[in-house]
Amino acid sequence: MKVHFIAIGGSVMHHLAIALKNKGYEVSGSDDDIFEPSRSKLNAYGLLPEMFGWFPEKIHAGLDAVIVGMHAKKENPELLKAKELDLRIYNFPEYIFELSKNKQRIVIGGSHGKTSVTSMLIHVLQYWQKPIDFLVGATANNRAETVKLTDEAAIILLEGDEYPSSPLDPTPKFLHYHQHIGVVTGIAWDHINAYPVYEDYLKQFQLFMEASCKAGTLIYCKEDKTLDELVKASDIPHDVNLIPYGIHPHIIENGITNLLTDEGDKVPIHFFGAHNLMNVNAALQVALKQGVNKREFYEAISSFEGASKRLELVRENNITKVFRDFAHAPSKLKATVEAVKQQFPESKLVACMELHTFSSLNPEFIGQYKNTMDAADEALVYINPQTMAKKGFKAVNAQDIIKAFDKTDLQFYDNEQQLYNDLASSSWNNSILLLMSSGNFNNLDIDSLAEHIVI
Repeated sequence: MKVHFIAIGGSVMHHLAIALKNKGYEVSGSDDDIFEPSRSKLNAYGLLPEMFGWFPEKIHAGLDAVIVGMHAKKENPELLKAKELDLRIYNFPEYIFELSKNKQRIVIGGSHGKTSVTSMLIHVLQYWQKPIDFLVGATANNRAETVKLTDEAAIILLEGDEYPSSPLDPTPKFLHYHQHIGVVTGIAWDHINAYPVYEDYLKQFQLFMEASCKAGTLIYCKEDKTLDELVKASDIPHDVNLIPYGIHPHIIENGITNLLTDEGDKVPIHFFGAHNLMNVNAALQVALKQGVNKREFYEAISSFEGASKRLELVRENNITKVFRDFAHAPSKLKATVEAVKQQFPESKLVACMELHTFSSLNPEFIGQYKNTMDAADEALVYINPQTMAKKGFKAVNAQDIIKAFDKTDLQFYDNEQQLYNDLASSSWNNSILLLMSSGNFNNLDIDSLAEHIVI
């Protein structure tokens, strides 16, 4: 098979390209720029384009498929050439479905928790040596892959999001997967660039649930009132098995969360927080459908250390811990800050987040962050002025951010070096630093900072 990727450097695209090469496909690709870590990973597999840019001559009649990423535009010259040659053109969710038509497809959807639930399931099923394929948004434990595609596995786990599939296809990605088992972890409107109208955003999840296959299964979080009401209002096929779930019974002892089993046993786990205790219950419900019993699930999940950048412990000693998390939307930010404070109530919590996405920087949306960092003893917010300019927004000042978060003692930074210096020079005795962003604080060296803090 010969496959060409237009915009091969994307976060999912480059992993898919590597997975296909590992299957023995002949893979080529283009992009106008590629950043780390995609660049190094593609280079390691001999897939990094020799020159950046778009080259129609790479498109030829011998290609079996052309896969188009989100970064490609409608007028992309390689895409136009592919259309001219009448080649088979896919966006990546379409292509994933093409490769998994004969597999049982388990799709994990929701505004938050998708990566964690999918990662938990991958860990549990691999622990018991069940052959599975998967597509997930982050690495975890010792798993470096985010895409695995084989001919042997009868099951594929798919992290499915509700955002458009490509510039050419506004269909939500998760609608292309045609799930046998679907999971919805919750609904929180946090990307107004894709869905400026809240009702349109809700509609995507309704469509996903109503797309449940005949005699399929839909697992959903009953703790989310918006989701619970949407389930009741949706025209879900009558023979679909509906399984609601909530927070897994648990107890926190000496900073360690323990899952409580039906037999009264305590299972210590490496992750924590109410949102993760709902995530683990979602994973349990799916695992039971795959022939894993509860005892086996608890044995496996006790060694799960979490997905990358999802409340990831960067460094610690006996008086200090440094965590980093992907939290960026209001609901995720609030849940993460509250989770850390609840887990370590006796420690001072310094929560630092970067407003980085289009939605988070949008003046019409930023008010959604009101009270989201109230659980922190100290709250810091960083914005890169260059990011603001690139996204077409005017610069903001400290008072704008303080008003949006409704937190008078909030500290605002627009210089990452100053942020680094202030954090590095602070006293961290009996304190926790929580760094949250979907970006990277303008390439702030978090590992170096953590090493400096945790001596």
